[in-house]
Amino acid sequence: MKDLVWLIAVILIIGWAVGYFGFGEAVGSFIHILLVLAVIAILYRLITGRKS
Repeated sequence: MKDLVWLIAVILIIGWAVGYFGFGEAVGSFIHILLVLAVIAILYRLITGRKS
Protein backbone atom coordinates (compact mmCIF):
# COMPACT_ATOMS: atom_id res chain seq x y z
CA MET A 1 0.00 0.00 0.00
CA LYS A 2 2.95 2.38 0.53
CA ASP A 3 3.78 2.59 -3.15
CA LEU A 4 0.21 2.72 -4.40
CA VAL A 5 0.36 6.48 -5.02
CA TRP A 6 3.56 6.08 -7.03
CA LEU A 7 2.00 3.26 -9.04
CA ILE A 8 -1.06 5.37 -9.84
CA ALA A 9 1.13 8.32 -10.80
CA VAL A 10 3.25 6.22 -13.14
CA ILE A 11 0.17 4.68 -14.77
CA LEU A 12 -1.32 8.14 -15.29
CA ILE A 13 1.89 9.48 -16.82
CA ILE A 14 2.16 6.49 -19.15
CA GLY A 15 -1.48 6.92 -20.11
CA TRP A 16 -0.86 10.60 -20.81
CA ALA A 17 2.18 9.87 -22.96
CA VAL A 18 0.42 7.17 -24.97
CA GLY A 19 -2.64 9.33 -25.46
CA TYR A 20 -0.70 12.47 -26.34
CA PHE A 21 1.74 10.92 -28.77
CA GLY A 22 -0.58 8.20 -30.06
CA PHE A 23 -3.88 10.01 -30.46
CA GLY A 24 -2.94 13.70 -30.39
CA GLU A 25 -5.92 15.98 -30.85
CA ALA A 26 -8.46 13.17 -30.98
CA VAL A 27 -8.62 12.88 -27.20
CA GLY A 28 -8.25 16.57 -26.43
CA SER A 29 -7.94 17.87 -22.90
CA PHE A 30 -8.60 14.49 -21.26
CA ILE A 31 -4.92 13.64 -21.73
CA HIS A 32 -3.85 16.74 -19.86
CA ILE A 33 -6.22 15.92 -17.02
CA LEU A 34 -4.34 12.62 -16.62
CA LEU A 35 -1.06 14.52 -16.41
CA VAL A 36 -2.42 16.91 -13.79
CA LEU A 37 -3.70 14.00 -11.70
CA ALA A 38 -0.31 12.30 -11.90
CA VAL A 39 1.47 15.47 -10.76
CA ILE A 40 -0.97 15.86 -7.88
CA ALA A 41 -0.37 12.25 -6.84
CA ILE A 42 3.40 12.74 -6.91
CA LEU A 43 3.21 15.98 -4.92
CA TYR A 44 0.92 14.35 -2.37
CA ARG A 45 3.41 11.53 -1.91
CA LEU A 46 6.33 13.93 -1.54
CA ILE A 47 4.51 16.17 0.93
CA THR A 48 3.23 13.36 3.17
CA GLY A 49 6.59 11.58 3.09
CA ARG A 50 7.23 8.19 4.57
CA LYS A 51 5.42 7.56 7.81
CA SER A 52 6.05 4.41 9.78
